[in-house]
Amino acid sequence: MLTQIRSWCWNLRWFLGMVGSAAFLAGAMWLRQLPFSSEPILYSYLQIVGSLLCFTYAANALVRFRGTRDRLTLILAFGFVLAGAIETVATFNFYDILAAGASAQMRVPLAWLVSRTLLALVLIAGLVVERSVPHSREPGREIAVALVVVVVVAYVTSAAYLGSPLGLGTHPAVAFSRTGDILPAALFAVAAIGFGRRLRLGSSSVDRIFCVALWMNVACHLMAMQSERLLDAPSTAAQVLKVASYALALGGALFDNARLFDQVRHLAVTDALTGLSNYRTLINVMDSEVQRSRRTGRPFAILLLDLDGLKGINDQFGHLVGSRAICRLANVLRVHSRATDTAARYGGDEFAVVLPEAGEEAAISVSRRICERLAKDGEFPQVAVSVGAAVFPRDGETIDALFNTADRALYGMKGRSNSMQTLARIAACL
Repeated sequence: MLTQIRSWCWNLRWFLGMVGSAAFLAGAMWLRQLPFSSEPILYSYLQIVGSLLCFTYAANALVRFRGTRDRLTLILAFGFVLAGAIETVATFNFYDILAAGASAQMRVPLAWLVSRTLLALVLIAGLVVERSVPHSREPGREIAVALVVVVVVAYVTSAAYLGSPLGLGTHPAVAFSRTGDILPAALFAVAAIGFGRRLRLGSSSVDRIFCVALWMNVACHLMAMQSERLLDAPSTAAQVLKVASYALALGGALFDNARLFDQVRHLAVTDALTGLSNYRTLINVMDSEVQRSRRTGRPFAILLLDLDGLKGINDQFGHLVGSRAICRLANVLRVHSRATDTAARYGGDEFAVVLPEAGEEAAISVSRRICERLAKDGEFPQVAVSVGAAVFPRDGETIDALFNTADRALYGMKGRSNSMQTLARIAACL
């Protein structure tokens, strides 16, 4: 049943895609018939904005590469730099084309074909490199490889267009007047299909956005095929689609970088194994509580917790079970703490809980509840925890003093627990 539903969804997707493509081509042909001519300033603005978006995307891609060492991102960064540079040069050459008269406007700008074909080839080359060598371990070498790939693609593309005048003119009498845009349209389609297949390995919203941007580039060149002169409706619409695709790709890149920065910030303040706050966050919270307590005169408490017999669990059951025991205690602290409390792991099997506006009675109550919940969590092997508490300012007026008081109380409880276990073993032997 599930297979049939997937097959039906796939067929529906293809059907909607075909219908959408046919509607798009019909719209492009309709635009071709319009007696429209855009202002030169609008066309030049679109080229300038496209160039700026290319450079901005490249800068964000380089930032991402520094954090992820993703070779595909690096290749795309260099590709967008070259495409933006070529489009910048085309912006200065645009008014020369206008001054040359109507015959010059009937030809496809060489910079347009070179920049677009180059970008599509760089996308495909990046996919090939990623597939053949998926992991990056030498950033310097990766930069050199990316530069070589982009330079080779740029040289081949430029030489192909400069050496052959085919496809640079328009043919108003045929269905696709600008046949030169067929090649970049096909290359962008190949790149879009390749990036779409990457989604099967790990789909994310950013990857899907980038795929949409690639299909927009395909639509851009399909629209450009209907153009008969430089400033007509299909040519202007193609420029708008190109700039929109760049903006969409840049928006996805910015969103992805923001997500990565948020992950880095989260890792900087949390413990990787348990997800609780780490030692740095614990100290910051305690410092804030000390300042708040001095202003308001209200106390706060800190609990130090230590798993009993973790070494024995590791030796008998293995370190995976020992790590699971640590996570079990972390889960108890996370679930059974108040929203205002801060639970943190600051050592191997050592935890702390900061209890704002809590005194000795509250600290004892929370300690008892944690011990009971851990003992009844239903997992094997059963684990226990020793707890020590300290209250500000009664047990110390500095963070170090509070830690020392709570640490002494913790090891006093652990010593009593060990003595009771020893007496129990002696009684069993007798």
